[in-house]
Amino acid sequence: MRKILVFIICAALAVCVIPLSLGGCRRSEDVSVLYYTYSDAYISSVRSAMDAALRRAGLSYHNYDAGSNQTTQTEQVDTAITKGTKLLLVNIVDTGSEDAARAIIEKARTADIPLIFFNRSVDEKIIESYDKCVFVGTDYEAAGHMQGKMIGDYLVDSFDKIDINGDGKISYVLFKGQQGNAEAEARTKYAVLDANAILAAANKPALSFYDSQNKNGYLLDQDGNWSNAAANNYMKTILSGYSEQRGNMVELVIANNDEMALGALSALEEAGYNREGGRYIPVFGIDATEAARAKIASGAMAGTVVQDGAAMAECMVKIASNFLGGMAALDGISEDMIAGRARVNIPYSLYTSGEKTEK
Repeated sequence: MRKILVFIICAALAVCVIPLSLGGCRRSEDVSVLYYTYSDAYISSVRSAMDAALRRAGLSYHNYDAGSNQTTQTEQVDTAITKGTKLLLVNIVDTGSEDAARAIIEKARTADIPLIFFNRSVDEKIIESYDKCVFVGTDYEAAGHMQGKMIGDYLVDSFDKIDINGDGKISYVLFKGQQGNAEAEARTKYAVLDANAILAAANKPALSFYDSQNKNGYLLDQDGNWSNAAANNYMKTILSGYSEQRGNMVELVIANNDEMALGALSALEEAGYNREGGRYIPVFGIDATEAARAKIASGAMAGTVVQDGAAMAECMVKIASNFLGGMAALDGISEDMIAGRARVNIPYSLYTSGEKTEK
């Protein structure tokens, strides 16, 4: 009887030990990863890379989908802390509100656990208000500058071909992802500003927004989701009123991310553009998602800016491991990527003709 009892106890212990990385009998995960939404194509690529990196590091984890709702995400932070998580990784929903970030920091501080914000920018002062908080993202202004240079260089090389209206200027549309989002604001500003600087240096006229009544110079995703659908709907509406026949066709598409670029491109393709042997409207995005790279390789899309999700994930897992191992948060992180006390910027690169072209 004693032998049978010992066997049962050992078997039960084995059941709890074997699946620790999968949750098993452990009551909490090492890391809780909170995404602003699973539906964002770029974020989905980051999530896949993060899952793999966390597994390689031997860290157990749980993912949360906020569905673009800040209240939901804040409640998820509470849930993760209650479950005993040892570290929070947060892709914040509301980038336009400092209150949301401050509230999450206070929850982490009260629980005395490290916090890493990522991808969606949080003000440096807020990050530095908690000594166990770090931000991992990008120099968001750099993406706008790089996209602007890419567009300007492209147009200088093929201005007359792109000017299908024959009016001596390039008519463009710009799709903005989210009002008040630091990345969206910088990309919207510098894509046009820097492209115009290159055009001016080549004695070419500045870009002209297709709708003279729109003083903003962009079309906004009203839901703040940077979505394919929003840009697709906008582009279809544009094509119903702006055409080659009317002499007012949009000749250039600029998008704050690849999903919006792909949505606009889909509408153009449906109208017969950007197909082999047909009229071409250059489309530029940011992120270098798999779908965008495929369209660039096929010649349907002109270019994008690489926002390296895999490198972002690896960097975050390194910092998380440092925190959990009692080491300095940024130990082992390249000095070239560190900005200030608690910010890490993953470098961008350009992607045209199916490959990265420069940093």
